[in-house]
Amino acid sequence: MARVAGVDIPDGKRVEVALRRIYGIGPTIALRVLDSAGVNGNPRVQDLPEADLNRIREVIDKENKVEGDLRREINMNIRRLMDIGSYRGLRHRRGLPVHGQRTKTNARTKRGGRRTVAGRRQTRK
Repeated sequence: MARVAGVDIPDGKRVEVALRRIYGIGPTIALRVLDSAGVNGNPRVQDLPEADLNRIREVIDKENKVEGDLRREINMNIRRLMDIGSYRGLRHRRGLPVHGQRTKTNARTKRGGRRTVAGRRQTRK
């Protein structure tokens, strides 16, 4: 397995797909990295020469914020929102959806499992 940005990328996959294992690199950035590194075609990682692999590492280190640095930056942004007391920060602090979704129904992922409350059901007459 080749190691790029502190992540082992799988040998059997195409380089374009394997780079997506790195946090912060998606389909578009993977293509841009390969273009900048001058990798022709879309070879498998195991078929990639060491020189190309080194160029890919350099491009990722130089141009993109990935893995630990990116995670740290995102967490700092969320922490800043919570510290200044913005609405988005309050939603993060309470563990509720941040982007205006409804919570009367849905939002089960954020809110956790259902909690049954006694006496909530209507009785028929």
